[in-house]
Amino acid sequence: MLTLDAPTREYCAGTRRISTNTPLQALVLWNDVQFVEAARMVAERTLRQATTDRSRMELLHRRLAGDRPSLSAMQAMQEALVSYRVRYLASPEDAMKLIGVGESPVPDDIPASELASWTMLANALLASDAAIVKD
Repeated sequence: MLTLDAPTREYCAGTRRISTNTPLQALVLWNDVQFVEAARMVAERTLRQATTDRSRMELLHRRLAGDRPSLSAMQAMQEALVSYRVRYLASPEDAMKLIGVGESPVPDDIPASELASWTMLANALLASDAAIVKD
């Protein structure tokens, strides 16, 4: 909790905490089991609710960041998605390890490599400033 600047229980922090954001905070969130599982679940939901990569990326960004993605964000997400697809198509075992994180059941009607790719994209968005910093 110190990484996320949570106060210790030795004193009262009042009703408002300071707002900070460091690369270490994003790293903690990126690798946390609960965030990986949450990313998988939102990726699964997105894959079921939209049919094209573009509509899925827009939906995912709106869900996790609360607004429409910019053109540069769309390009970055597309490049990342292509990279993830190449990686997980080449290594199905790694895809299964990733989507197996957490307690919720893994769907068997979505290809593991596709779900893993979208999970990584969702995980990146969940760890972004747009998703974790609220002013």
